[in-house]
Amino acid sequence: MQLNCVAVLSDIHGVLPALEAVLAEPEVAAADRIVLTGDITAGPQPAEVLDLLRAQGERVLWVAGNADRELVELRRGRRTEIPDPIGAFAAGALRADQVDFLAGLPATLTLTVRGLGRVLFCHATPRDDEEIVLVDSGPSRWSEVFAGLADEIRTVVCGHTHMPFVRLAHGRLVVNPGSVGMPYGRPGAHWCLLGPGVDLRVTPFDIDAATARLVAECGYEDIAAWADYFLHARATDTEVLEFFRSRVPPK
Repeated sequence: MQLNCVAVLSDIHGVLPALEAVLAEPEVAAADRIVLTGDITAGPQPAEVLDLLRAQGERVLWVAGNADRELVELRRGRRTEIPDPIGAFAAGALRADQVDFLAGLPATLTLTVRGLGRVLFCHATPRDDEEIVLVDSGPSRWSEVFAGLADEIRTVVCGHTHMPFVRLAHGRLVVNPGSVGMPYGRPGAHWCLLGPGVDLRVTPFDIDAATARLVAECGYEDIAAWADYFLHARATDTEVLEFFRSRVPPK
């Protein structure tokens, strides 16, 4: 089946006010499907975010992210800690049925989208949920990332780095919608529309009101500082790119 329009939401990170703002967008409401490219829950309101998304029914298609996997591993005793303190909080805030649901999510998803052909959705890269590729990653890096990918896949949609971009790499279109809940570089809830082209979007929302709501509703002890830093996107794109570059194997 070919879909005419797909809304892609990535890296929501448990920020319910940002998710609500995006779901209220007319284009998201009208899309054939909503695809989530991972890191859905690791943040201040993981249970509420999952409940809202699951209430959308079959319109929502799911891909797991590394942070979702880590929450499951912590809850099931396969790891003893998560480096990000809010990750441990989020793991504890999930119900058992929600942990089971996250554990069953796929690593990738493939759809046919009008104008874009066969589109593969993943979290970080098609082969790994925490591998880093950037807008300026070189040809040899993309060759590694695409190794083993079927020729029919002409578009790859990923998340993980929280910064939106669109670029060509070895004839494939690569799309990162940015982050709904933890943007880097500029504030707002970032997402994209696919079909027949690619439209990067950002939805503004009242950050002060969202922060006050998180402080009132979330039990994480450092939630005010967390919300101030991430909702205002105080990490610049330059700082984050430099950090990520330091973690990519040199070529």
